[in-house]
Amino acid sequence: IGVGLVGFGIFFVLFGMLLYFDSVLLAFGNILFLSGLVFIIGFRRTFTFFFQRPKLKGTSFFLGGVIIVLMRWPILGMLLEAYGFITLFR
Repeated sequence: IGVGLVGFGIFFVLFGMLLYFDSVLLAFGNILFLSGLVFIIGFRRTFTFFFQRPKLKGTSFFLGGVIIVLMRWPILGMLLEAYGFITLFR
């Protein structure tokens, strides 16, 4: 279930970017991606991964970008998410 949710999340994010940053598809993709991550590695491990001291900057940019996308500012939100994603998963 988790891998499917992450896959659909990535699909919706890419499809939302393809359709000129459609904020509904991007928000739905972000929610699916995060929920799939929780299903794959568990809630506690997800929480500890995102809120480690060295990764706090990436987490704030990534989750801030998700919030900005949910507030219907898709281009700025996706830029913040991309920077946060690169900082988190490098």
